[in-house]
Amino acid sequence: MQKALFSIAAIAVLLCAASAQQESLPSKGRSFVTFEPLDTVTVMGKKPAPVEFTFHVQEGYHINSNQPANPELISTQLHFSLPGDLAIGKVQYPAGTLTAFPFDPTQKLSVYSGNLVIKALVMTPSNSPAGTHTVHGELRYQACDNNACYPPKKLPIEFNVKITRGSTTPHRKSSK
Repeated sequence: MQKALFSIAAIAVLLCAASAQQESLPSKGRSFVTFEPLDTVTVMGKKPAPVEFTFHVQEGYHINSNQPANPELISTQLHFSLPGDLAIGKVQYPAGTLTAFPFDPTQKLSVYSGNLVIKALVMTPSNSPAGTHTVHGELRYQACDNNACYPPKKLPIEFNVKITRGSTTPHRKSSK
C-alpha cells in the first residue's frame, strides 16, 4: 500500500513539474491579445459605415503601437482580405502610451496595453449588389512583458458586412 501511495505521489510531482515547465514558455501557443467579436456591419448604398475593432491585451503584457518610438520595433497593424467590392478606409490607430520599462528606464516606448480600439470605415460602390459578406483579417503584433519580447504573432479576425439598398431615413406612411 505504501509503495502505491509513493508511486502516486511521484507521478503527481512529475505532472506538476511538467506543467510548470510548460507555463515557463509563455509565448508557445499563447495568444497575448484577444478580439472582441463584432455585430454585423450594415452598409447602406454608398454611405460608409463606421466600425470599431476592439482588442484586449492580456494583463502584464504590452504590444508596440502602430507607430513605435524605435524603427526597429515591430508595429501593430491590422490587415484585411476583402470580398467583392468592399473596401476599408480611414483606419485610425490610437496614439500609443509612452512608457519606460525596467530593462531601459531612460527610453520610453510607444505601446498599447489593456483595451485597444482601432476605428475604420467600411465602404462599397453604389452599384454593389445587396447581400452579406464575411471579411477576414489579422492583427499583427509583438507582445512584450517587463523583461522580454516574444516572437511576432498574427491574430485572425472576421466579421460580417451586410450591403443593403435604400436610404438611411425611415419611410413614413403618407396620410391622405
